[in-house]
Amino acid sequence: MRKIKPIFLFADSQVLFWQSKEGHFIERLRQTIEDDQERPEGELKAAYIGASNGDNPDYYDIFVTAMKQIEITNCRHIKAKPTEDDYKYLRTADLVLLAGGSTIKGWKAIQKTELQQRVVDCYHNGAVLVGVSAGAIQLGLRGWKMTKKIPKDLFPTFQLVPAVIDVHDQSDWKFLQEVVGTLGETNRGYGIPGGGGAVYHPDWSFEAIRHHLVEYFYVGGGMKRSLIFPKIGDMPEEPKDEDDHRGKVIHPDDVLSSGIINIDPEIIESNVE
Repeated sequence: MRKIKPIFLFADSQVLFWQSKEGHFIERLRQTIEDDQERPEGELKAAYIGASNGDNPDYYDIFVTAMKQIEITNCRHIKAKPTEDDYKYLRTADLVLLAGGSTIKGWKAIQKTELQQRVVDCYHNGAVLVGVSAGAIQLGLRGWKMTKKIPKDLFPTFQLVPAVIDVHDQSDWKFLQEVVGTLGETNRGYGIPGGGGAVYHPDWSFEAIRHHLVEYFYVGGGMKRSLIFPKIGDMPEEPKDEDDHRGKVIHPDDVLSSGIINIDPEIIESNVE
């Protein structure tokens, strides 16, 4: 049995092309694959599932371009109506990416085929799973229709990541908070802002990529919100605004060097100069 890999969750495709001081982030995907000593020898293979965007070939081209950065050229577009050859390819894929688009349309398409179980099998067989936008949401506990009426518009998804995942919202993540509140005290939610990402590790921990994550969880019977910061070297430098007098935001290194914290955002933003 091959080793279970982390799951990579991106708000959009920016992280696939993002470079920090340590190099291109996407190189980490290849390194994760190559670190598996149980992986059979041979060319690396990457599968793209575009059900959520209606199998738009332009988005597949973006995926192929991203894979070229890490010298993975054996790529395959697994369409909403897979062939037996597609399923055969999936069985040996080292990386499987679920594309963005419409969460509900993509999920309905996936459920009409064997793709739901096949993706789960890929994960347990040691493939690296990557979810982008709608794909990231689908890898979590719940998706939702565009009307966002709670709870009737919620539906179960892959549930490989034991949390509700939301993306893009740059404000108060109110909808994510409501979904977690509806599901109950044993559930968590993570908001990934635009341009950012998260890594869900097999030990159930979450790591922030490029931008901080917003986490909702229960403590003492009440829901709390915390921030998870990326490691220091991955944090983009913010331009200084001389007209911004809101006070200094505490750098995560001054709070906790581990990069994973649980602290009320009001405390973080209250360190007034």
